[in-house]
This record gives sequence, C-alpha cells and structure tokens, in this order.
Amino acid sequence: MVILEHMGGTAERMRSTTAETYDLDDVASLNVIAVECRAGPEATLLSIVPGLDDGHFDNDGQITRCEVRAATLARLMPSPEQNLWDIGAGSGSISIEWLRACPRANAIAIESHEGRAQTIARNADQLGVPRLRIVKGVAPGALADLPDPDAVFIGGGLAGGEGGLIDEVLARLRPGGRLVANAVTLGSEACLLAAQARHGGTLTRIAIARAEPLGRHLGWRPFKPVTQWALQLPWGSR
Repeated sequence: MVILEHMGGTAERMRSTTAETYDLDDVASLNVIAVECRAGPEATLLSIVPGLDDGHFDNDGQITRCEVRAATLARLMPSPEQNLWDIGAGSGSISIEWLRACPRANAIAIESHEGRAQTIARNADQLGVPRLRIVKGVAPGALADLPDPDAVFIGGGLAGGEGGLIDEVLARLRPGGRLVANAVTLGSEACLLAAQARHGGTLTRIAIARAEPLGRHLGWRPFKPVTQWALQLPWGSR
C-alpha cells in the first residue's frame, strides 16, 4: 500500500506499507491509497485456460474430470456476450470454467439437487465468478423461462427418454450454437449414438488414466471412459 497525503500541497508525503503490517496512526484525512496486489507464499496459480485441477472444486463425485473438462470447453468455445446452459451442472465446473475463460460471457447452471446447487454457489464464489446464475430444477421444464443459449452442455443423466431434452435444446439453440453432451453409462451412450444418427455431429471417446502409487511403485489408474457428442449449428439455422 502506497499512501499519498496532501498531494500538491506543502505537506505532501508518500509512505509505503502492507495491509498485514499496517500500523500508521497519523495519516492525513486528505489522502490517496494505491494498492498493489502481490501473491503470498501460500498463493496458488489458477489459469484461465480450462482444465483446473479437480481439487479446486468442492464436489460429491459429480464432476467432469479436468482432462475431459478441457476437451469439453474447447468444443463449447467460450465467447464474449454468449450464453451457456450447463444442464445437470453437478459441481458447476463447466459453467465456472466457461466464465473464467471469457469474463464477458454468461452462464446458467441448471441443477435439480439442492445440495449440489449450494456447492455450485460456493465453487463460483471461491473461483471468482459469483455472477454465475444457478437455476434449481429439472430439464427440460427448468429451461422454459431461460434466455436462449449459444452453447449447451449436458453432463449426465441422459438415459431414459432424453431425446426430448436434446430436441428442446436444439430448438432453442441460436444460430452457430454448440451442443456438447458427455456420457459414461451404456444407456447414456446409446442416447448419444441415436442423437448423432439423427442430427450429425462428432462422436469422440475420451479415456483418461493417471499414474498413482501402487505399493512402492506407480501404476496407471484408469477412469471410466467418456463418450462425447459435439454438434455446431450452421449460422444460417432458424
């Protein structure tokens, strides 16, 4: 903190201190304070590039792993002034990283579970995007009053008649809009295979394994593979 007192006057004075060690008791009432933020020894570097470590998000296991999250955000393409629907948001990791990557974008996290909705709010506050809008409800019903999206992520629960959800999303998606859906169960994967057959788009299988301790050595621990369907509407749609 640099404290500038009586600027331009005969009693002009400049002093430096820190917030932690501040002990000045004779600062003039007429003053200007310049603040420089410096990282402390405990600070953690958090990139705005998608793919933050999973440990930065409070979660109950319902989280898109960082490697898959990075690939998902690449398909969603965060852009200024554009609106994301994060359906079945879980921990909110997708919508939070969308906003971190593009501060001028907007995002709505749709989550039916009360505890997870509260977790999303905490994660958004802790990671610097408290303006994330959270809607508690079940899609497609919860989508009715929301502004039309430029990008939509469907993160789970696709099995069980969700062709209707995909049709609703595609009907609302703006020209040039992107839809990305990830599946980990066979039922959800079947839903994406059917969607791709009807609408086109790209299917990708993402398999991640991390090296973890195995006795005195390291071994590969695989995660459940993710089937990803990605579709972008033409700009002349609607």
